[in-house]
Amino acid sequence: MVCKTMTTAAGSSSPALAASATAAPNPVEQIGGYGDHWWYPRFWYGMAAPGYLRLLVRNRFQIAPRRLAMAAGVGLASLVNSLLWLLQQILWGRRVARTRLTEDPIFVIGHWRSGTTLLHELLVLDPRTTYPNTYDCFAPNHFLVSAWFWRPILSLILPKQRPMDNMAAGWDCPQEDEFALCNMGLRSPYLTIPFSNRPPQDQEYFELERVSPTVRARWQRGLVWFLKCLTVRTMRRIVVKSPPHMFRIRILLELFPKARFVHIVRNPYVIFPSTVNLWKRLYRNEGLQVPRYEGLPEYVFRTFQRMYEVFERDRSLIPAGQFCEVRYEDLVADPVGQMEQVYGRLGLGEFERVRPAVAAYFAEKADYQTNRYTISAETRAEIARRWGAFFKRYGYAVEP
Repeated sequence: MVCKTMTTAAGSSSPALAASATAAPNPVEQIGGYGDHWWYPRFWYGMAAPGYLRLLVRNRFQIAPRRLAMAAGVGLASLVNSLLWLLQQILWGRRVARTRLTEDPIFVIGHWRSGTTLLHELLVLDPRTTYPNTYDCFAPNHFLVSAWFWRPILSLILPKQRPMDNMAAGWDCPQEDEFALCNMGLRSPYLTIPFSNRPPQDQEYFELERVSPTVRARWQRGLVWFLKCLTVRTMRRIVVKSPPHMFRIRILLELFPKARFVHIVRNPYVIFPSTVNLWKRLYRNEGLQVPRYEGLPEYVFRTFQRMYEVFERDRSLIPAGQFCEVRYEDLVADPVGQMEQVYGRLGLGEFERVRPAVAAYFAEKADYQTNRYTISAETRAEIARRWGAFFKRYGYAVEP
């Protein structure tokens, strides 16, 4: 079951709501959330014990006193996760190892808050596809043996909405596989989130070109293993979405030479404040420290620039017929028409089977209201200066 909800702000929106993101109040400053409620299920509750211990050691156990209960909860959960991993290996390990993907995946790529969630949800409306859901990414080490038991119990304490945009949350919603890789013990820039007051972590794991061949091969094996587990459960083509994959075109094509890539872009004046808001919410609610947000705007600026430098360098490696682009503004204005074009450009099969579901998805959310943001003239000028190449490449107007 797909989580048929719409992302606010720079995520997803109904066609009627592709409005300008320049209105008050400014949610970037309205943090709040459930950060000190230790019993809420954070992603790190899905870590196995070795990965969690390595995370704590690397960060010198610098846990905020008010987050000690959360840290202890994650530690206890990690022991259970390790036992369940062993059980899954005993029951499913050989079958997973023998499994082949039905087809190379479809990768939804784009910067955070550019509409990747919307595009992901639209693509998985197709009954010929499957996807990693929130529980799969929460418990990647053992979801094949534990979902039937743990998911109903954890649903009782799962927040009803995502903290960054009030989008409905649920264990069946499509989710970023980057969180699964973290919980499998692989390194990721997302491991900055639990210790956000320390320097950004594992930035070399965006591109994976600056790590050793041995480490890179381990990361690749981890991703393939996770996708094989999904295939064992449902023998369909997998649709994957994680913004960090924008950096990894070379690596992904090594693994999946026939993969399809759908790239979505959005107005940078919306992406910037919404991404700042995203990281603030995640640091606040998922962190083992009380965040100070030091250097966060600069981090957003630099990561965006580097992401598109690497992507523009490598996009030519994608074979013809395996890549297409869509603008968020066009997608929300004409979702059926834009999705039909995506299907045609990528050769994804007959679109008529999916057309009614796409139309119904948007019809359900016609009255949804997105977050809006106010940004200063100085910030707007900095966005235009730092991201000028993106404005020019993708046809967005530089506004005063």
